[in-house]
Amino acid sequence: MKKIRNFCIIAHIDHGKSTLADRLLEFTNTVSKREMQAQLLDNMDLERERGITIKSHAIQMTYPYKGEEYTFNLIDTPGHVDFSYEVSRSIAACEGALLLVDASQGTEAQTISNLYLAINHDLVIIPVLNKIDLPGAMPEEIKDEMVDLLGCNREDIIPASGKEGIGIEAILNAIVERIPAPVGDPAAPLQALIFDSVFNSYRGIEVIFRVKNGSVRKGDRVKFMATGKEYIADEIGTLGLQQIPKQVVECGDVGYLISGIKVAKEVKVGDTFTHIDRPASEGIVGFSEVKPMVFAGIYPVDTSEFEELREAMEKLQLNDAALVWEPETSAALGFGFRCGFLGMLHMEIVQERLEREFDMTVITTVPSVQFRVINTKDQLLNISAPSEMPEPNHIKWIEEPYINAQIITKSDYIGPILNLCMDKRGILKNQVYLTSERVELQFLIPLAEVVFDFFDKLKTISRGYASLDYELAGYQESEMVKLDVMLNGEPVDALSAIVHRTKSYEWGKKLCEKLRELIPRQMFEIAIQAAIGQKIIARETVKAMRKDVLAKCYGGDISRKRKLLEKQKKGKKRMRQVGNVEIPQEAFMAVLKIN
Repeated sequence: MKKIRNFCIIAHIDHGKSTLADRLLEFTNTVSKREMQAQLLDNMDLERERGITIKSHAIQMTYPYKGEEYTFNLIDTPGHVDFSYEVSRSIAACEGALLLVDASQGTEAQTISNLYLAINHDLVIIPVLNKIDLPGAMPEEIKDEMVDLLGCNREDIIPASGKEGIGIEAILNAIVERIPAPVGDPAAPLQALIFDSVFNSYRGIEVIFRVKNGSVRKGDRVKFMATGKEYIADEIGTLGLQQIPKQVVECGDVGYLISGIKVAKEVKVGDTFTHIDRPASEGIVGFSEVKPMVFAGIYPVDTSEFEELREAMEKLQLNDAALVWEPETSAALGFGFRCGFLGMLHMEIVQERLEREFDMTVITTVPSVQFRVINTKDQLLNISAPSEMPEPNHIKWIEEPYINAQIITKSDYIGPILNLCMDKRGILKNQVYLTSERVELQFLIPLAEVVFDFFDKLKTISRGYASLDYELAGYQESEMVKLDVMLNGEPVDALSAIVHRTKSYEWGKKLCEKLRELIPRQMFEIAIQAAIGQKIIARETVKAMRKDVLAKCYGGDISRKRKLLEKQKKGKKRMRQVGNVEIPQEAFMAVLKIN
């Protein structure tokens, strides 16, 4: 155990975590020159295309130091705020963390929030100043920022460049010297924390775990404590670039377990497994439950594919523990699932993965957040979809979730950012100058306003400099209304939304205009209306396609023409009563593009 070091790499998005991991793997000869490629640990196509890490990845390497061989378990983590749950799980399996800061951008919101996550778990932090080879690097100023933030000595900060391979040896030596070896009792009953799992279509579910106490051997009978299920460890081992089967995984080490588990529900990330013969008295306290921020419905395009979609969601949930879902039905779209996501990027990634990895074509409804309604009987109702909203005369008041948003930006952009947040009904709580150039703004903003395009707008007005981090701040009473969209008098539940009363008129008007462009013309006229309760607040009309019935009448009496037009009008009216409107997929996403 004294020779094991478990650590993760944490940083803001795009500060060079995956590139540094590549260099560490090269330097320790974990991968050969031939196997090497950029972002080696990001094994999903999506991660490579977008250049972001979505999943945290564990890998083991060995490093000789002063004549002794050390085993390193490295976990590369994502940097985006939507995947912070991955980071919190990785931190639970480590004793130390490399905190990377980009020498040209300095500390940003995610750097700080990930740092606090690590400090709360008592991890040893090794500060690394990355990308020092860039022409725009400001190593001295940013070292000052890091000293303020961490309270460390300037000498503790390791200057490095993942791209050029500068400072890699210093980092590896610091890992051996500064990060403590894992603590645990090898003789105690087995306790192993599951911090990740992967679905393999040939071998069932692979469980990735960290042994806290005891050790696990091949062929042992183990029991999962949360689900109470029992299995035999068919294969165990450690995680190199490929899996390396072993006879035993010792105390303090990270490994994988395969025992032909077929049902996705039987594996819970954060669970503990132990031996059946000599069970541990209690599980390890894992990480906090995930709190979804954004809710949206996911429906199969073809209703008969509902069961396949359910299987796909179960398999995806293994690999992405932050995804929360339950079945629901919609009058417009049939059977589907109500899903909870950590943010808009997370939702987009889940949709893409369903389409790529499982070949499912899905319709995603408008994202919303969870509201609380106190009805006239003084009951508290949680509303996560507009269709669940009671009638206005049954509502006493509505509460909506607020978040504490922390925005770090250059001082030049304070004005536009304040305007944006005020426009989103935000309240400025605090303003702190970190340096003369950088300022931290703290806002209380309704989550519903942040869900759609707040992050994109923030990046646009600050030219990519501002960084955002947020946490839930609880619920507050607010004047929300349900905005219904009706086509020919029929409400379409998948298009309705819950909006603030002050914005409802503008929202309804824009939505009707957008739908008019997207809904194809039919043989009859289509009325698109936005309504709050019984009151229509906006209307647009999609004109009917008409045949020119007057073409054969040249000259002649007007009454003859009128008769033909009346006849056509009657036909159109009858058609409108029996005709139904086909809504294209783009129309459901129209709400996202309103602004």
